[in-house]
Amino acid sequence: MERLPEMTSTDGPTRGIVAERYLIESHKSTAHVPLACSTQHCAFPLDGNHLCVWSPRDPSQQFLTLQGHRQLITAVVFGNQTDPLRLCSASQDCIVVWNVDQCREKTLEGLTPRGTTLGSLLQTVLCLRFSLDDRAVAVCAGSKICVMDVEKQSVLVELQGHQGSVTAVEFCSWQAHILISVSEDRSFKVWDYCEGSLIYSSSILTAYPLLSLHINEENRQLVTGSTDGQLWIFSLVERHHYHCVAHVDLRKKSETFSTRRMMAGQYRRPEDSRYHSRHEANARGEAEAAFPVLSLAQCDLCLQGSQCAAFSSECTRCLWIGSSTALFIFNLASVELEAALHFKDFQSLSVQVAGSCAVTSEARSPKAFCILSSMFGNKIAMLEINLSALLSSQRCPGAGRTLSVLASSCVLPTSPLCFGITKEKAPKPANTKRHAVRSVIEDRPLVFHTKIRSSGYTSAPHATMFSPKTNIKHNSKRASKCKNNYKCKEYSLESFLPRNLSRQVAVAQEPVAVSCVQFSGDGQRLACGLANHLCLVFDASLSGTPAAFSGHDGAVSTVCWSHDKRWLLSTGQDRTLRVWSVHRTELMMLLGPDSFPKPVTAAQFYYMDTFILLSSGPEFRLLKYHIDLCRDDIRRYKPKSRYKPVFSLPLTSGADVATLSAVNDFYSHLILTAGRDRSVEVFDLNVGHSAAVIAEVHSRPAHQICQNKGSSFTTQPSVAYNLFLTTAVGDGVRLWDLRTLGCVRRFEGHPNRSYPCGVAFSPCGRLMGCGAEDRHAYVYEMGSSSFLYRLAGHTDTVTEVAFNPAAPQLTTATLDGKLQLFVVE
Repeated sequence: MERLPEMTSTDGPTRGIVAERYLIESHKSTAHVPLACSTQHCAFPLDGNHLCVWSPRDPSQQFLTLQGHRQLITAVVFGNQTDPLRLCSASQDCIVVWNVDQCREKTLEGLTPRGTTLGSLLQTVLCLRFSLDDRAVAVCAGSKICVMDVEKQSVLVELQGHQGSVTAVEFCSWQAHILISVSEDRSFKVWDYCEGSLIYSSSILTAYPLLSLHINEENRQLVTGSTDGQLWIFSLVERHHYHCVAHVDLRKKSETFSTRRMMAGQYRRPEDSRYHSRHEANARGEAEAAFPVLSLAQCDLCLQGSQCAAFSSECTRCLWIGSSTALFIFNLASVELEAALHFKDFQSLSVQVAGSCAVTSEARSPKAFCILSSMFGNKIAMLEINLSALLSSQRCPGAGRTLSVLASSCVLPTSPLCFGITKEKAPKPANTKRHAVRSVIEDRPLVFHTKIRSSGYTSAPHATMFSPKTNIKHNSKRASKCKNNYKCKEYSLESFLPRNLSRQVAVAQEPVAVSCVQFSGDGQRLACGLANHLCLVFDASLSGTPAAFSGHDGAVSTVCWSHDKRWLLSTGQDRTLRVWSVHRTELMMLLGPDSFPKPVTAAQFYYMDTFILLSSGPEFRLLKYHIDLCRDDIRRYKPKSRYKPVFSLPLTSGADVATLSAVNDFYSHLILTAGRDRSVEVFDLNVGHSAAVIAEVHSRPAHQICQNKGSSFTTQPSVAYNLFLTTAVGDGVRLWDLRTLGCVRRFEGHPNRSYPCGVAFSPCGRLMGCGAEDRHAYVYEMGSSSFLYRLAGHTDTVTEVAFNPAAPQLTTATLDGKLQLFVVE
């Protein structure tokens, strides 16, 4: 046994990230033997049948060598309790439990430490796991699991049901009688080991064996990984029936992580360029390589500068993923990588390809420890990782600049937004004067003949002719009938979960798809666009006859209310944009197909109804418009409203714009666009150019961006308005934060494989609703990746959802043309 000095990397910006604390060479290979790491000690087989214990927290302590096995040690694990700290090791001849503190005391006294022999299974043990109280230990030998009593040295129960060797097992922390196992048969099983019964058996997940298992107590989830680098997350909540929350390919995640860092080149430090270019080249060279999930361990990040810590002041639950060529920090909420540590980037490391590994770290600790065994040699290395240095070297794209939806400065004179306020604030000429009402009034023709004058138009009007009567007594009973029954109250934050189906209506006599729905700002009316070329405006309670707006020659793809609730904007597949008067049910402005080179993919009112924002082809456009309110009975079917293009800007990549979003309820300078290249680009119209680009947002182009716009009936923290959702077919929903430009949570519990389903924020900002293809609408809580509840009662795919901004109500729309209203119990 040889102790080597600390070996710190000196490769430029990687300096101080990893230090190789100790290196040991064994006479026997430990390439595929599970290693053990706790917060205080590390354990590994040495020379085949010896067990070595080392304390990274106290390097002054000498190695503790335990002898008690005659054959090769195949599994090692630490207990969950620290007083006393127990260690269990297994070989084909016996299973031994060691008291680490007592063994160290006996070694200092010059005595040979002894452990407690539990028995022998005469089979190769691949995995060991202590129960939460360390009174029982699960031993995985072949395809069976034996739960043994540590104190009585007896077998409590044998669990059989797997078709292959059991590779990992875990005890459930919130249900003491539950045991979960994964196997080479590519499935996981849930057991009640007290009763000896099987509770649940999953289907085959992959074509490769499952190697590792981790249970996340905070979110009540199961995480398992396979030899081909696939990761699955399942929900363990009682009513969720073990549904799959997320499926991750580590190779693709590593490529996406590298691509986003490459796109964030403008935020890099100059001295980091050499390290980043080398890392990106390595990522391209390993495009076909997989990352087998050798181990999973808890990692709580609460360090300043990390993407997780920027979103929450508390520690964020992450995972250490140990693979053969790299270590990853995986965020369970966002299902994204926080950091990637590739061994080949550190030439000073003695182990470049690992056969097995184990990682441990403490909450609020800046350091982590990792133990590796070489795949092609007999070396065992102990590494110390500086988490702060690792995260700072791989900072998120938004680290160079902080963006905010709320406008923090005045409009610049050079901004295209200045066009909308210049004429309003321009002073009038000094020589223009307004004449009094009783001034001389010109003669006006009564008929079309100019020679005939009307004497009634030559005199000034009588000022008292239409004077209002102020002494009328109103009848209170009669007035109450004339008022709208919809009362705007403050949004309830106590009972905000709309779960009961209150009303269901059909938008047409025949089934027709509802493509879009949106509530007005006061929550009194609901607009929806249909595939039969109509726009309908319902009462918020879905009662009465809706107002119909006809004129499109194709399916309506977008509806949008103005902030003052007077106008309704719609776009259709006929390549037209129309603005309607809600009160008159008339067309007020028409933008025909000749106005745009390509079809309009998204349109809305913007900047407190000052502009119309739309996307067509690879660019978005800003239009200044004027609605003419003068009515001419002869030319009433010829709108006199006009518009003028003010500003246009293409995406940086040149791809077509799939959708866009901007806040209209208050002044905001930012516009979010989603391109066909699967990126989201943020534009700052105060300066008139792109502010940031988020690459690889989804595996497919996003079909909707939904911002947290809040409501005038409730309040939210100002930072909450920086959250926005993106969704894509087959890739779930992701929650993003503009402050970091990073994904902070991912929602994948709803089936959405082939049809674009809409998403919506609740007015309180605590819920997210989305449609699904299983005839349900799903409601998620922002603090959890698992759905809160499912809304039944639909007869087809739920295409759109919308929360009422004034009351805890949720309206859903289906592919067969039905609207459902859900209210609070």
